[in-house]
Amino acid sequence: MADERVERRLAAILAADVVGYSRLMGEDEAGTLHILKAIRNEAIDPKIAEHGGRVFKATGDGVLAEFPSVVNAVACAVEIQRDMANRNTDLPQDRAIRLRIGVNVGDVIIEGEDLFGDGVNLAARLEGIAPPGGIAVSAVVRDQIGSRLDLKFEDMGEQALKNIEQPVRAFCLRLGGSTEASLTARSILTMSDKPSIAVLPFTNMSGDPEQEYFSDGMTEDIISGLARIHWLFVIARNSTFTFKGKAVDVKQVGRQLGVRYVLEGSVRKAGERVRITSQLIDAATGAHIWTDRFDGTLSDIFDLQDRVTASVVGAIGSKLRKVEIERARAKPTESIGAYDLFLRALALHNFLTAEGNKEALRLLDRAIAIDPEYASAHGLAAYCHLRQLQRGWGTSSEPDIERGVRSARLAAEMGQDDPEALWMAGLVLAMLAGESEGGLGLIERSTILNPNSAGAWMAKGMARAYRGDSTVAIEHLEHAVRLSPLDPLAYLFWYGISFAHFADTRYTEASGWIDRAVGAAPNYMPGMRLKAALCGLLGQAEDGRKWVSRLVEINPDTTLKTLRTHLSHSIQKAKCLDAMIEGLSKAGLPE
Repeated sequence: MADERVERRLAAILAADVVGYSRLMGEDEAGTLHILKAIRNEAIDPKIAEHGGRVFKATGDGVLAEFPSVVNAVACAVEIQRDMANRNTDLPQDRAIRLRIGVNVGDVIIEGEDLFGDGVNLAARLEGIAPPGGIAVSAVVRDQIGSRLDLKFEDMGEQALKNIEQPVRAFCLRLGGSTEASLTARSILTMSDKPSIAVLPFTNMSGDPEQEYFSDGMTEDIISGLARIHWLFVIARNSTFTFKGKAVDVKQVGRQLGVRYVLEGSVRKAGERVRITSQLIDAATGAHIWTDRFDGTLSDIFDLQDRVTASVVGAIGSKLRKVEIERARAKPTESIGAYDLFLRALALHNFLTAEGNKEALRLLDRAIAIDPEYASAHGLAAYCHLRQLQRGWGTSSEPDIERGVRSARLAAEMGQDDPEALWMAGLVLAMLAGESEGGLGLIERSTILNPNSAGAWMAKGMARAYRGDSTVAIEHLEHAVRLSPLDPLAYLFWYGISFAHFADTRYTEASGWIDRAVGAAPNYMPGMRLKAALCGLLGQAEDGRKWVSRLVEINPDTTLKTLRTHLSHSIQKAKCLDAMIEGLSKAGLPE
């Protein structure tokens, strides 16, 4: 149907196939089937499970498996081939069972338990060019493995593969290095530089086995929701459900799955009441980062499940981003890469100062120099330019506007599946380039990719408010508040709701919301301006003068003339802009 969305994720895919299968079957069908069944049951399937993978498709002579980590996939392939070599030692040459294996990491389409798409197709094509008993991998796999495994890669050059549009750089993996090296979970699961999380199956505390489906469904929905957060690596459901019903040590889970964070929870039913608890834990220290509980009734159980999922995903996304920023700031400068530079820039961006914004842009320039296709960095750079112009930090020159718009266009182009980059780009294009419909389209895609992103709903509401669509703007912004009620940037949501009321000349309602915003962020200049304007329009001249005085103290260049220029780039409803200038004038801001 037209409104159905394709579900995608990034996955490491292993494709294995038997060399000379038709010949072996022709010579001894029963014997070959018996041997292959033993190999699957004793070698291939157990090793895939040990490395956190799952078989999603199997034929008589091959398997396709998915892994949460490319390192796991390659390590599994190596162990399978070494095991096969040992099994073939005592067999006649013509009866030896040899495998070809291909490994790729890429975007896959999810349909039930099956996977499709280019990520799968390329793995299968790589398997076809692997030597008997060998492993062929894509360049991206080789790059991500780096020195994490004691292996050597031989460059196979550019390969023209069937049904693959562009030539693919491939590498043949040589099983060199120490033959005694153990590729166990302890040695292969090197922690990713980016945040990673495993969601353990929620425990059914009800004493009612019939409620097991609900706790399992809760876990799966939360995994799916978290998987939409582009910067977060989420372990697949099949790996985490291996811990179902077991007493686990969170630290051990972190080591086994190679994750930095673990989410666990429980479901308890008493009569018609249901209570769900969840907690986020640092797997390295065992420390609790976040915990919450949710109450509801069985009569509305699926609505409750959706509400809990949205709340948990929204809260965890916000909390983890804050924790990751602190982690990045603690690293020595010389050891940081593009992602850490992005996190440091995000922290400075949140300080809401001209100096912080300027330094954030400098760090983002460094991140983009390392990775020119870093969509989130381009998106945040665009957002920093928007803030600079909105708040009157410096001038509102055309070059500044052009830089912001250019960054937004790059973010939109490179981040088509990055919800954070999309909402930032969309908001900037709507407010700086006058591309209201196009900008809202990008933000809408962001909320489709990650419907639990409070930032995306804030951007959608803000863009609507600034063009005068007040009713729907308030709905979007209130939804952002529900998704992340403890968000440190919640003042932006309250400011947006206030502005939407202001745009509809509901000044008393607007005043109540802006008080919440400036109470939480007293140096937030758009909030201060709106508060001063509301004071002027509501006849509160003395309070208005105090806010104007604070505005001018922070930025002495703040005048009605400069604000007409600054605000005209974002406020698209002329009467609303006129009311803002009128209110500020009545509050005492000079021309």
